[in-house]
Amino acid sequence: MSTVGNSTNIFWQESPVGKLERQKLLHQKSCVVWITGLSGSGKSTLACSLSRELFTRGNLSYVLDGDNLRHGLNQDLGFKAEDRTENIRRVGEVAKLFADAGLICIASLISPYRKDRDSCRAMLPDANFIEVFMNMPLTLCEERDPKGLYKLARAGKIKGFTGIDDPYEPPLNCEIEIKQKAGVCPTPGAMAGEVVTYLEEKGYLQHQ
Repeated sequence: MSTVGNSTNIFWQESPVGKLERQKLLHQKSCVVWITGLSGSGKSTLACSLSRELFTRGNLSYVLDGDNLRHGLNQDLGFKAEDRTENIRRVGEVAKLFADAGLICIASLISPYRKDRDSCRAMLPDANFIEVFMNMPLTLCEERDPKGLYKLARAGKIKGFTGIDDPYEPPLNCEIEIKQKAGVCPTPGAMAGEVVTYLEEKGYLQHQ
């Protein structure tokens, strides 16, 4: 047994049903698909399209959306660097639990800092962390501006906005990179298809 954190009276309780048994029940191999990129790069679009495609194939997934989580789990956090780090740490821990439950967890967050994403990767055993980088240019994201946030940031009404006055650190060794081809953005279906193909090739969607 081991203790953790600042407490000396907390012990890990093993479950009588293990991860491998849960994966067998769901006929899939669990993992975390971590989608990162600028606001407006298409993270949520990909997450929703991927979740739907997996569902049609009989695979169970769950989307952890950055904005949605700030309505509940992370509603006490702002956007300072230390709050962003804590935001990602919490989501990483939740994603780890979903993966342990046997699900394909799709986390969709800007997650601008490389060290924070790498910390989430380190939480998972067996390299089951699949980083998807939505590599879309800032000009395109700002042109889309689906939530009107870039306009507010440019007007100085939002401080610390990623890509404007706060940095975004792109992945150095992501598993999947999605970007424009000949100046054209791939469709939601095409993006989801690219991730599904990767999952198939790596054995995540095969019956256990």
